Amino acid sequence: MDLLYIDVFGNGAFTGNPLAVVRAEATLDVRRMQAIAAWLNLSETAFLLPPEDRRADYRVRIFTPRQELPFAGHPSVGAAWAAMHWHLMPSEGGLRMQQCGAGLLPVRIDDPSTPYRIHVKSPAARLQAAIEPQRLLTMTQTALGAPLVGQAQIVDVGAIWLLADLGQSISVRSLQPDLPAVANLTSDLGCVGIAVFGRETLGEAALAVRAFCPGDGIAEDPVTGSANAAIGALLYATGQLPGARYEVSQGREIGRDGHILVEVEDDGAVWIGGACTTCIEGVLKDPTAPQRVTA
Repeated sequence: MDLLYIDVFGNGAFTGNPLAVVRAEATLDVRRMQAIAAWLNLSETAFLLPPEDRRADYRVRIFTPRQELPFAGHPSVGAAWAAMHWHLMPSEGGLRMQQCGAGLLPVRIDDPSTPYRIHVKSPAARLQAAIEPQRLLTMTQTALGAPLVGQAQIVDVGAIWLLADLGQSISVRSLQPDLPAVANLTSDLGCVGIAVFGRETLGEAALAVRAFCPGDGIAEDPVTGSANAAIGALLYATGQLPGARYEVSQGREIGRDGHILVEVEDDGAVWIGGACTTCIEGVLKDPTAPQRVTA
């Protein structure tokens, strides 16, 4: 199976969020995909498969080391990059279509000279009210060890996130959450993790973001497309968007310098975009898979 290691949402190699993309046959079963993702042990591994919907250019299945996700941001952007690399869809500009567990998602490819080459439209967001708001706020503040601005909010964009507004970027960057408490809370709520955000006052970015997923074996995710899609949807719903198009800084605290471009349409639909860099290209060998016989 062909394999790419891609840095997504970075400024060149070794800066964004690493993603493994495997070009797989339709016969590859779910247990094997999960085993491969667990072995690779990245925050997500994406498997490119033949589309089941004729409107799609390709299909992607996304796995963390412990579970499958219907949608995740950096795997969706990275999968589109890999699809172009393997000539599964054209690389010239225009709209393409990605099939994933959350349905059909439009993909936009910008001119290669621009810093943000690939954009994916997030699934429609759903704001959830799992428990009484004050109780959720108290539990979230306890797990994070920091006060929030306003209420905590659960948002489902295919991946379900607990979102916490910390006000300013300095509070985001200095945060030291209680990771076991975060794991317990997100597990109880059925969330993939907690994403915190705050306003930047210096630099090009409008927001600083961090995402913690210890319940899924990931203490802190470097740069997280689905969390930023959820945050964009929440800011739209509450009338707090910093602009219809804004940049997010994420990953600096763990030695990455990730940047995500978020675009919010008039109807609240959210696009996430970023740059990709291929770092490793090779072949993933699975000795247990049926071997092709060639003449």
